[in-house]
Amino acid sequence: MTVTEPNTVLFASPAAAGGAPFVTTPVAYDGILLAGFGGPEGQDDVIPFLRNVTRGRGIPDERLEEVAHHYRHFGGVSPINGQNRILKEALEAELAARSIDLPVYWGNRNWAPYLDEVVTEASAQGHTTLLAFATSAYSSFSSCRQYREDFARVLHDTGLGETVTIDKIRPFYDHPGFVEAFETGVREAVEGFLADGIAAADIQILFSTHSIPTADAERSGARDIEWGEGGAYAAQHLAVAAWVMDRVRATVPAAADVSWELVYQSRSGPPTQPWLEPDVCDVIEELPSRGRKAVAVVPVGFMSDHMEVLWDLDTEAAEAAEEAGLAFIRTPTPGVSPAFVAGIVDLIEERLQGRPNEERPHVTSLPGGFDVCRPGCCENIRAGFKPAAAGVAP
Repeated sequence: MTVTEPNTVLFASPAAAGGAPFVTTPVAYDGILLAGFGGPEGQDDVIPFLRNVTRGRGIPDERLEEVAHHYRHFGGVSPINGQNRILKEALEAELAARSIDLPVYWGNRNWAPYLDEVVTEASAQGHTTLLAFATSAYSSFSSCRQYREDFARVLHDTGLGETVTIDKIRPFYDHPGFVEAFETGVREAVEGFLADGIAAADIQILFSTHSIPTADAERSGARDIEWGEGGAYAAQHLAVAAWVMDRVRATVPAAADVSWELVYQSRSGPPTQPWLEPDVCDVIEELPSRGRKAVAVVPVGFMSDHMEVLWDLDTEAAEAAEEAGLAFIRTPTPGVSPAFVAGIVDLIEERLQGRPNEERPHVTSLPGGFDVCRPGCCENIRAGFKPAAAGVAP
């Protein structure tokens, strides 16, 4: 694939192809693409799935088996596919309730149903102007741009690039429908600890998200915006966590004495490669030395209770808290809560109607949430340039 015009977006609708950061022209999309990560659904799927996740890195199966234990623990089944099936049904119901007649297609990056199969199916059924919702809320290569590159690859490899377009819904980390579950969870956790006689100053809130390589984090977000250490990825998580705590403190005055911080989980890769820190379990282990007696872990980086939540938080973090003698709560993810499902359809309506940025709801003051990525946004440090659907080519 070649790019002849630097500011032309490949495989995007005419409204998005010009490269403006916010698309304010209504687009008559004829299908919704729910784009997920994918996960194994049986023991025989685990290694093939991990091969897909690590494709191109030359990792032998023996090494993959070493990191497969959390899937093996749950019978080789990741909950993520089942959760996305439920989300698909919930979106279909909400769209119908609003009289929006659009089919919802669900496809994955790393496991069946694969994106190329689903996009081919949509095209065969006459749906060629697709709006994609990726199941990651924040800005980084793996959570945003990689999906855009996946869409470009699919349209190129299937030969559908001349007839099908895919636009991607903006990062939605600070949409009210997404963050409401975290606010409710923290408030209920604090109230529960207080009711158990634990002083507010003895409570720690840990907002947890997936760690990524430090170099990826520094390159996350538009490069013409000064995000601070950790790039847009860290800045967005910190902003959401601060908003949640402000809201909780407004309704639970005692929460003013509750401490919080952003932590990371699920790191992988070679130990010599720097990743975002601190690790959630490392922090939990040191909380008694800070005088803490209770900890609430908030999965602020995640949409649903997939494997990283069930294993890294409900299993490993819970065990670390028990060993440290701490009361422990893991707060809920948005899942398929009515507020979150309605929020996703709000995001769909933004693009159907071409709603300007100033009319779009958001709870933080951070810039971004672009419909079309800026040049160089979320560059991949491990590979060269790949055209990105719904993203401006660098």
